[in-house]
Amino acid sequence: MKTAICPGSFDPVTLGHMDIIRRASKIFDKVIVAVMVNPAKKTAFTLDERVLLLKKATADMDCVEVVGFEGFLADYARRRGACAIVKGLRAVSDFEYEFQMALINQKLNSELETMFLTTQAQNMYLSSSMVKDIASFGGDISSFVPACILDDIRERLCKGGN
Repeated sequence: MKTAICPGSFDPVTLGHMDIIRRASKIFDKVIVAVMVNPAKKTAFTLDERVLLLKKATADMDCVEVVGFEGFLADYARRRGACAIVKGLRAVSDFEYEFQMALINQKLNSELETMFLTTQAQNMYLSSSMVKDIASFGGDISSFVPACILDDIRERLCKGGN
């Protein structure tokens, strides 16, 4: 069985994230969505909340498992028997950082490959940061996040819960 890991902070999960997860689930037998703790980032949602939101959003994907994770991704991949990390790329600016991470992960776990999936055109501009910014000003985020978790995200981020 071929297992891949889709890591990220997912704060909050967007339709761009969901597109990458869904496409990875068509390539691999099992996809582990690893919700990462990044001490350098101040998150709007706790780790447990982000895991719960992703579990709701991926409930229709039988081969997807959502877990919270802290530590070295390469080590976690080895423990879980994953052969690949799947990352989405929006623009060339994403590539430099992700390429560096891929090389580090490969050095830490020589059995681990990184696969880059390019975003679909409608998601090129989309990021969790943008969603948070739009929501904080009371803007409509319904076309940026999964409908099944829209109310949860609005409740936390939107002024007055709009």
